[in-house]
Amino acid sequence: MKRRARTLGVLVVVLALSVFAALLSGSVSVPARAVAAALIEPVPGVDFEVTPSQRAIVVHLRLPRVLLAAVVGGSLALSGAVLQGLFRNPMADPGIIGISSGAAFGAVFAVTSGLALTRPWTLPLCAFVVATATTFAIYRLATRGGRTPLAALLLAGLALSALLSALTSFLLGLAQNLLILRELIFWLLGGLDGRGWPHLRLVALPALAGSAALFLFARDLNLLAASGEEGARSLGVELQRLKRWLLVVTALVTGAVVSVSGTIGFVGLLVPHAVRLVAGPDHRVLLPASFLGGASFLVLADLLARTLSPREELRLGVVTAAVGVPFFLFLLQRHRAYAEAV
Repeated sequence: MKRRARTLGVLVVVLALSVFAALLSGSVSVPARAVAAALIEPVPGVDFEVTPSQRAIVVHLRLPRVLLAAVVGGSLALSGAVLQGLFRNPMADPGIIGISSGAAFGAVFAVTSGLALTRPWTLPLCAFVVATATTFAIYRLATRGGRTPLAALLLAGLALSALLSALTSFLLGLAQNLLILRELIFWLLGGLDGRGWPHLRLVALPALAGSAALFLFARDLNLLAASGEEGARSLGVELQRLKRWLLVVTALVTGAVVSVSGTIGFVGLLVPHAVRLVAGPDHRVLLPASFLGGASFLVLADLLARTLSPREELRLGVVTAAVGVPFFLFLLQRHRAYAEAV
């Protein structure tokens, strides 16, 4: 219990420092005192000096984007940790196995069909519906005899990702408005530029509520990891019910955040592995630690995307891929070496 509290406490501090650092830096630097003043200025009786422009930069431009990055990163990392525990495969991830591609296709369909222009809530709804359908399709295609082999999972995910990417490209080709087309292409590369309080309000409830629901399945995931499917079933775990709920809630969380951030890969693969090295395999610690670690990771990645290039902002998906691809190749090599040894 002490180790759990200590680990989560450290991650909370890291997240708070990451958020504060992201509020300081950008195309215009804001002093630390001004950032603190802008954040606590509404407190009665507190009088700090902060200019109107500094307040606008911190409160209206950076703060909603940073908080959105934390919600997106935490949700994707948590989803990756849950899928890895459910499939008992170290490379399960919403992006790699195709869930993010399904959510992206649903979001693009909502925009190109005109639904999202008149009914903004249809964008996350379409992302969720297609992400859920993709998740169940991948699971059914990869499962044989009650088991989900790693190779089958990856192949099914890659196949459906390719299909959904082709369908997404088809929808983009049908787009008549060049401004919408340009926005969709940039959105597919992943990024949080131009995001504000309305986007945060749109996804915060489903993402955070879904994440809280996933925490409740930590005990079942522990039993599944320790005893396998047969052992977990003998200990009272209703496996089919568990799989259905975890897949639906994971698709809800992923679909909600992807609908505003675009496809941001490797967060759900990289963060749970890094956190597992520190927090251990216990899902009671791993799940909340993955959420906090993913939130910090994406806040810092978004900070790099905003500040690395002096001319223009880098796409967030490019930054996460630059970190995630080498790590993914390392995991593949490690898995192959383990398989050959066995």
